[in-house]
Amino acid sequence: MKRWLILMGAWTLFACTNDVPDNAATDEIVAAPQPGHVTQTTRAANLALAKRLPLADQSDFQDASRGFLAAIEASAILNTDGESVWDIGQYDFVNGPAPDTVNPSLWRQGELVAKHGLFEVVPGIWQVRGYDLAVMTIIGGETGWIVIDPLLNVETAAASLALVNKTLGERPVSALIYTHSHPDHYGGARGVLPNYKGNVPVIAPYNFTREAASENVIAGNQMSRRVTLMFGSTLPLSATGHVSAGLGPGLPSGRVSLIVPSEELPKGLTNKVIDGVDFEFMDLGGTEAPSEFVFYLSKFRALHTAEVVSGTLHNVLTMRGAKSRDALAWSQGIDAMLERYGHKSDVVLASHHWPKWQTARVQDHLRKQRDVYRYIHDATIRAANQGASMFEAAEAIEEPDFMSQDFATRGYYGTLNHNVKAVYQHYFGWWSGVPAQYHKLPPERGALKYVEAMGGSDAAMRVGIEAYQEGDFRWASEVLNHVVFAKVGGQKAKNWLAASYEQIAYQAESGAWRSYFLTGAQELRIGLVAKKFTNTASKDVQNAVPTATLLNLLAVQYNGQDIGEPFDLTFNFIDSEEVLTVELTSSMALVRSGKSARSVALITLTRPAFDKLLSQQSDLNSLLTAGAILIDGEAASLMTYLSALEKPSVWFNVVEP
Repeated sequence: MKRWLILMGAWTLFACTNDVPDNAATDEIVAAPQPGHVTQTTRAANLALAKRLPLADQSDFQDASRGFLAAIEASAILNTDGESVWDIGQYDFVNGPAPDTVNPSLWRQGELVAKHGLFEVVPGIWQVRGYDLAVMTIIGGETGWIVIDPLLNVETAAASLALVNKTLGERPVSALIYTHSHPDHYGGARGVLPNYKGNVPVIAPYNFTREAASENVIAGNQMSRRVTLMFGSTLPLSATGHVSAGLGPGLPSGRVSLIVPSEELPKGLTNKVIDGVDFEFMDLGGTEAPSEFVFYLSKFRALHTAEVVSGTLHNVLTMRGAKSRDALAWSQGIDAMLERYGHKSDVVLASHHWPKWQTARVQDHLRKQRDVYRYIHDATIRAANQGASMFEAAEAIEEPDFMSQDFATRGYYGTLNHNVKAVYQHYFGWWSGVPAQYHKLPPERGALKYVEAMGGSDAAMRVGIEAYQEGDFRWASEVLNHVVFAKVGGQKAKNWLAASYEQIAYQAESGAWRSYFLTGAQELRIGLVAKKFTNTASKDVQNAVPTATLLNLLAVQYNGQDIGEPFDLTFNFIDSEEVLTVELTSSMALVRSGKSARSVALITLTRPAFDKLLSQQSDLNSLLTAGAILIDGEAASLMTYLSALEKPSVWFNVVEP
């Protein structure tokens, strides 16, 4: 068998050498293939995977279609300006046999997550799927709808709730529950509670507000930029562009909101009656999200696993950037769910994908999800303890047998390779222990030296082109990336690097990998495409975060090189009864509670007034004139502070210097 695979690999290598002309005998660097070109290597890789997986299995399609009641009839979900934030039929092209430009397993997943509408899970529980990255769950309470995870955008959440009311009968929202601190599970809050005045319980897991703010606001600008690559926000939806996020169909482009929870539950187990429905919450913060719970509904014999368990292998470290996750705790959390609820659950549903019914299937699903994270954790640490570096471990660890039969553990979002590296990082940091990797040259300086050592830009490009011709797209990308970052190969080098990225994308089973590489290729070919995208650090979200967290966000925007002598400012927020001091130096803006004796000014205001000032809805003079802000001391000091705050653009280069 091994000999046959070697012979097939040799045939593939020979076959793919004719993908582009061989220019080794000439001085001219030939042009890269046109966008959309598919090499024999890519065709062979996708065909081999298709033969290895049971792609004809229809059980997921049956589950994803079960209980369908109705779909949104409009052609698009619009914002208040009449612009589309979600076109209803935009993924209709994902059906039938997979084209050569898409991994066939990802194509199958894309078809499944594109199924949209309102679905009955069991009598009394419904889900709206396919209009956002996430899934909204609706539970019928005694007086109204209990909404679980109101999606990412206000517009998609409102449209989903309207579909529920139209189909099932108009009822008020009697409770809102956030399962965890990622924005696709709270961002649509004001779509389901547009006139929220504190009269409806909003329930979240332990430490939700702090974690939602720290992950999506303080580091929001860098994350937002990477999100545009990871989710293909600027790509066309097509067989050569974005086809699926894997975790869901894709990202809408509407408004992100946040209603601060009225109650954050403690750690451990919490039993709570919400609008007449008995919930048992199990805190699993520190697994898929730093703040997260799952819950069991005894009345329905239903287990909701939030995003701890879904229909894919998840990310131990997401490509958008976040704190690395604890794969061991993740596995142990799923095991705790399995032990406590598996034997008494007739259905398992989650914040993404579709449910699974029957107790035996519920248990099998939980068991395999538990096992895949435990396997990745243990195999990585075993390899590391035997001396493997991060990259060696990621290359050596093969998928366990059950992954080839269980689609819910396939890498449609996270990947085995990336997750091994994430586990390694979680324990050992960002480097592999090799001294030369600890203090490497920055990319542009290192790239110049690599290209020079290869004999110049033409010679380096020929190495990259030859690797492309041989089907070694990873090596081609590495070499050609040096040429691009050395700024010596011009557009021709960018086009070849883009062509290499494209082949990696066409083979990728992960929707996130595909979109990241394809967006990289797009930016190399035509430059940045500044389209409207979902901003997780929106003004609405910033206005909802605690004031101390907001000041810490401003601290990472602070550049005090021209500040002069250090000074302190004290803010007295009379509405929230918070007194906070910011110590300003040329290097930092340190935030602490209480008043400082060294403050040059005491600024008395409300939080809404401060939000208007920061968002430039009102200027300082207008707020002073209106009495919304009072300054006792050096009035100019506040403007000195505000003027030192930098507002970075999200459209900075990532795939180019």
